[in-house]
Amino acid sequence: FSTAAQQRSTGDECGPEDPSEEPKHPLSDCALEHKAIKLEEQVRDLTERYRKALADSENVRRRTQKFVEDAKLFGIQSFCRDLVEVADILEKTAESAAGHAEPSDPNPTLKKIYEGLSLIEAKLQSVFAKHGLQKMNPLGGRYDPYEHEIICHVPAEGVQPGTVALVTQDGYKLHGRTIRHALVGVAVEAQE
Repeated sequence: FSTAAQQRSTGDECGPEDPSEEPKHPLSDCALEHKAIKLEEQVRDLTERYRKALADSENVRRRTQKFVEDAKLFGIQSFCRDLVEVADILEKTAESAAGHAEPSDPNPTLKKIYEGLSLIEAKLQSVFAKHGLQKMNPLGGRYDPYEHEIICHVPAEGVQPGTVALVTQDGYKLHGRTIRHALVGVAVEAQE
């Protein structure tokens, strides 16, 4: 045992070993080229998968962002529908008060009530506009099934058929999306 240790420490080797000889690889050049080609194909495949996954995640991010933006814009949609009904009642009450308020009436109370209702209605419409809620005015325009609901047909006298000739209930849009269809009468050709 001590002899082997001495030989190692003095630099004498047990066996002839030539350091200039390259270690032999178990794979030949052809096998290495084949392996390199396979690895390149795997890199291309993984790169393509990565690009697709990146594009998919970007699409998901954009869709989610659009969904959040729409939720912010249209989250008040049901509230607006309810508020529009209040606006209708206010408008009809103001019209009724206007019909009963006469300028020659010695009692100015009804006239003041009408003026107050008109101010409230104007303020309500400005609040609606501030939040993207708009009243549609379809009278005289073409019938659009996405904005109007036909409740009757009116003989076309002086108007083109398919034109809105009567509005019984105003429609409303929230940021361009119809939240309540206008109830309309559409002009049709008179049958003789």
